[in-house]
Amino acid sequence: MKYFITGGCGFLGSNLAAEVLRVGDELCVFDNLSREGSETNLSWLRMQGNFEFFHGDIRVASDIESAISKVKPDVIFHLAGQVAMTTSLLYPIRDFEINALGSVNLLEGARKYCPQATIVYSSTNKVYGDLESYSYIEGALRYEVADYPMGFAENIPLDFRSPYGCSKGSADQYMLDYARNYSLNTVVFRHSSIFGGRQFSTVDQGWIGWFVREALLKKRHVNRAPFTISGNGKQVRDILHASDLVNCYFMAAKNIKNISGLAFNIGGGYKNSLSLLELFGILGSELGINLHYELLPWRSNDQKVFIADTESARKKFGWIPTIDKLTGIKMMIEWVENSI
Repeated sequence: MKYFITGGCGFLGSNLAAEVLRVGDELCVFDNLSREGSETNLSWLRMQGNFEFFHGDIRVASDIESAISKVKPDVIFHLAGQVAMTTSLLYPIRDFEINALGSVNLLEGARKYCPQATIVYSSTNKVYGDLESYSYIEGALRYEVADYPMGFAENIPLDFRSPYGCSKGSADQYMLDYARNYSLNTVVFRHSSIFGGRQFSTVDQGWIGWFVREALLKKRHVNRAPFTISGNGKQVRDILHASDLVNCYFMAAKNIKNISGLAFNIGGGYKNSLSLLELFGILGSELGINLHYELLPWRSNDQKVFIADTESARKKFGWIPTIDKLTGIKMMIEWVENSI
């Protein structure tokens, strides 16, 4: 099998690329190396095995079409993207060009040069908007959703909010429409919070890794100033370790005939959900520290709760998450500790 991964030097892309190399399939990586940590991940991948690297920009149609026409891959994992809602509010045109235009460029390249390829797209739960139309119960440490206590399924209405939600949502729908109108083998994954090794988190993206880093720095420097959080810390996400996500993508590729043209909510599910406050409790217990933070106003378009109901993925292609949140957080602590 020949795999083509856009954003292959990013967090998710490098994990998927490493798995391709591990099993001995052919790998082609496309990345513009703009993301923090991407060059480090590229160097790390080159130590894992041999592959072809394309230094290109997804926004430039000729870049992506040239690479796809040369490779003619069997499977495309499309992960290249602008990934932060806050950044999209500052630079909405760039956000659109990367996420929406870039994804159409990729689809057109595949339609012209490898129409039989499987295309798995990394979308987001933000396509569902702020979810403020639902009823919430506020507890001591977290919010719960009265209407969907075990998580949101794919049948809840789409409601694009923020430039990020609009750009990712547009790409999400283009992926599904190219399956309908051009018979491309596309599948969309609307991710909740993913974390794990090779993730170079920032204050705007990758919250598990970011707060693990803050906790470790606090342990090293007792008098370190408090960090900040937006909102009251009771907002909840389900978390999924990267190794479970890797399994998800490869299982989907193997079962594409049964799931082409469909979208799935992908996350750790209710058992692996936690709030910021609950995460801080785990980190404090694991590291033997007390975390101090200051509150900022809620971020625009933030969700009080998003938990993915993953039952559809289980039924359609047999995928379930296997790494529990505590085990995953311990693994993340170890990785971040070795990288700072």
